[in-house]
Order: sequence, then C-alpha cells, then structure tokens
Amino acid sequence: MGQHLMVHSGELDGFEGLHDAVKGSHVEVMQLERGKLRGTLSHVGIGDFSLSIGAFNVGVRTQRTSADDKLIIGMLLNATDRVTHWAFDMQPADVLVIPPSVEHDGVFHKASSYAAIRFDMADLPDIFGDEPRLADAETWHAKNHFRADPTLGMAGAVRLPQIVAHLARYPDALSDTSSEFWKRAIIDCVRPTAMTSLPPDGTSYLPSAMKLVRDVEDYLHAAGARPVHVSEICTELRLSRRSLHRAFHEVFGVGPVTFLRYKRLCVIRSILRESTPEQTTVSKVAIEQGFIELGRFSQYYRAMFGEYPSQTLGYAG
Repeated sequence: MGQHLMVHSGELDGFEGLHDAVKGSHVEVMQLERGKLRGTLSHVGIGDFSLSIGAFNVGVRTQRTSADDKLIIGMLLNATDRVTHWAFDMQPADVLVIPPSVEHDGVFHKASSYAAIRFDMADLPDIFGDEPRLADAETWHAKNHFRADPTLGMAGAVRLPQIVAHLARYPDALSDTSSEFWKRAIIDCVRPTAMTSLPPDGTSYLPSAMKLVRDVEDYLHAAGARPVHVSEICTELRLSRRSLHRAFHEVFGVGPVTFLRYKRLCVIRSILRESTPEQTTVSKVAIEQGFIELGRFSQYYRAMFGEYPSQTLGYAG
C-alpha cells in the first residue's frame, strides 16, 4: 500500500561523508584542495525514488561505478569554479544524465552544490507520462548533458533545496497521501531543462476544453483530499501540458497550476475548520497539501479567504 518514506539531513565532516553523495550508491571521492571539507548532505527517499542534495566547501573528484539498474538525473545547483562531468562542462542548473551501469567521473574544482535524483527506469512512463519523449527509455540510455535556460533552470535549482529543507523540517508532510505529489514536484525541477534541450515536438492534440476539464475534475474527485500534481494529471489522462493549459484558460481564465492551488487551499480550509490547535498545526496541513513556502501560503490563503489560516484553525475551538 504505502511507500517507505524517509528524510535525513546531516553535516559533512570530511570527504568520507561524500561516499554517500547519492542515496543507494557508493561514490569514490578524492579531495582536490587543502583544508577541512565541510558541508551538508540530505536525502529524501520515497520508496525506490530518492533525491540527494550535497554542498561542500573544497574541490573534489568523484567516481562511481554503478552495478544496479537505477537512472540518476543530476543537477548542478551552484559552483564557485569549473565543474566537469565526463567531457561536459557544467553550469549551474545544468542537468546531467547518468544511465544505469555507466561509470561516472566528475570534478568539482572548488566549493559546489549538487542534486541527484535516482529511480528505476521502469518508472519512466509514470514519472514522465505526460511527455512521451521523456517517458521513452531511449532518451536516458546514453550519458548526456542538458544545458539549462538561465531562467527556467535556476528556478528548479532554487526549489530543490527548498523542498528538502522543508520536508526535513516537517517530516510528517511526506505521508503516504502526499508522497506522490512531492515525487512529481522534485521531478518538475529538472523537467523544463530536459524539455528545452530536446528537439521541438510539433505534434499536439487538444480535446474540447469542457470535456477535458470535466475529465480532470473527475480525476481530482477520485483522488480525494490528497494533493495532485499537474504532471500526474497529464500522465494519467495522457495530456500534454500545453493542451491542459489552453483548456483551463478557456474554461476558468486561469491555468491548471493556479486552479490546483485554489483547490488545495479549499481543502486546507476544510481541514482547518474541522480541527483544533491541539489536533494539528497550520504548517503540517499546508505541507501535506504541497505548500513549502509557508509565508507565501499564508498570503495565498488570506487573499482567498480574507483571514489567516491560524484564525480558521481556531474556529472549531
């Protein structure tokens, strides 16, 4: 039924800690600069799916020999000097493809930070079902480098550490009901860079807007109170994001992401009205519904309902 869920963050005290740079893999590390290596290493695990984020203050060389069938999609989050993986020169927000059973060799010349997503190739159709080229295993069978668009890519590079930090702070948010949402939110941070780096896809098909929207609402109704990510809808209903966006704008005047945010706000309000401060907290309910920036969530909530979520929580008391 539920997936095994895990969130862990810790301090690095020496290069040896980077042997676990990617959850589920062993990485050989050699330090390239003088000085004590310090940094942080965090892991989020959702079943066989994992996100690892590391940051360190000195240059290192990393080598990994894969003996399993897991795909790794990496992103360089920040770098103070040159970073290379194989023959690829990396810039912040660039995405790296490390296929199963492929040896990896990376050089971080100075302080850097990275993210690494690791999952089974068999999960591609579920994770990228709304983008056929990304769901195709052939896209990921060769080591590759996707150059990031400065705006789109950096948005993902900023968001990944935010997701880890907030899930580490509120581990209960990574529940069975919300885990699928957070998995898709993590993947969404690398998806734009992969898509913009692939050749344009000129094929598209847009069903009637009203029928499409009804299908989406039926799916949301069946999902109940759990948060649903826009990529899950696209995957399950076999829709492109462009088609979904056009249909929602035609029917509601807002895009699907905004619509889903409104729906999650309404779910949160219902939960808070039926709860007391002794039973739950605003932070816990918000995180379980996919909001990680709690200040912004509070602004969204007040703008929609005319009161702060803490006021709603106190209502039942």
